[in-house]
Amino acid sequence: MKNHYNVIVIGGGMAGSAAAISAAREGANVLLIEKYNCLGGAAAFDLINPFMPYKTKLEDGTKKAVNAGLFTEILERLDAMGGVRAGTEHAPVFEVEYLKKLLNDMARDAGVNLLFGAHLTDVSVLDGRINSVTVSSVSGELDFSADVYIDASGDANLSFLAGAPYRIGRDGDSLCQPMTLCFRLADVDAEKFAKQRAEINPLYKKMKKDGLIKNPREDVLLFKTLSDSIIHFNTTRVVKRNPTDIFDVTESELEARDQVFEMLDFLKSNFTAFENAKLIQTGMQIGARESRMIIGEHVLTKDDITSMTKFPDGIAACNYDIDIHSPDGSGTSHWFFPDGEYYTIPYRALIPKGFCNLLVAGRCISADHDAQASLRVMPPCTSVGEAAGIAAAMAKRGDVKSVDTELLRAKLRERGAVVD
Repeated sequence: MKNHYNVIVIGGGMAGSAAAISAAREGANVLLIEKYNCLGGAAAFDLINPFMPYKTKLEDGTKKAVNAGLFTEILERLDAMGGVRAGTEHAPVFEVEYLKKLLNDMARDAGVNLLFGAHLTDVSVLDGRINSVTVSSVSGELDFSADVYIDASGDANLSFLAGAPYRIGRDGDSLCQPMTLCFRLADVDAEKFAKQRAEINPLYKKMKKDGLIKNPREDVLLFKTLSDSIIHFNTTRVVKRNPTDIFDVTESELEARDQVFEMLDFLKSNFTAFENAKLIQTGMQIGARESRMIIGEHVLTKDDITSMTKFPDGIAACNYDIDIHSPDGSGTSHWFFPDGEYYTIPYRALIPKGFCNLLVAGRCISADHDAQASLRVMPPCTSVGEAAGIAAAMAKRGDVKSVDTELLRAKLRERGAVVD
């Protein structure tokens, strides 16, 4: 493996995979560096499922995919593999093992160079230009350089190590949305579950009110999977912890795992649908909804979103609601879009202030607490990654600010993406 590339992508989640695939399809020589052993990011390591809603209802009753382009291609190819549950096209439930294989195939077919098991440890920077990155691996420390770098790490690790400005959490106290450890139960009686499902939350709320439930979440959030006897849970909640503090993360993992077994006991003790249920899987790591967000050439705000702003340099669309899980306790607030409406994400929100050859993709782009709560989910992250990859391939002399955004938007339209 050589040391210099046109584009280096840090992080192989939905945003990073999309960025690498798109850049390579544009003819760039791309290296995708992932710290774990596969692509998929939050879906693979945090067990996040399903893909959140990505369509809007039009006046004629039809639905328009707001996150189209590469995300639509991924869904169609997953469906062809049998990796998406029928009847869930608005918020598709998928099987992550199929997704891992699909992203591998798409990356290799595009000519992406993959490097797994490599942890970013250092960044060399001079006058706002990243010169190289250092990773730690089973082979020791390795150095790589590129014309353009894309930070798709989720926690803005590349930007942070490079010294780019960032913010974290909400204004005032910097608290982030809660972290959650997802899990799955098998051997659930599907017929009984269908009859008892409506009884779960009322009893949970009563027991919580009576002090019998420690989990601060206000209800039980669960989803069906591709198997009728396996139920997916996104319902643990760890509050007032910093997802960029390794000591807080460790305590969060411990607390969340206790909550998993608390939920297992609650279900087995009160519902016959779960009397034979077994815990078969938890996320490899606790999931973070929010952590570092770079301060970019434009900071996307709540007002931008609720005004449904269409930016002249818009490179991706989003209509997922402003979905804020309380950073300090119970409750989840929502602001939903009217039918047919969405906003776009400006290219400037991908460029950290003070840097010329660095782009950011995924949930750590430049946004405030409320705006990030809308764009943080996988469909828009994929769309942003697609745009970042094409832009990186277009950047002349490694200058991401030199990208002709009208040409970038035209290329995205050709691929079916929504940018207006």
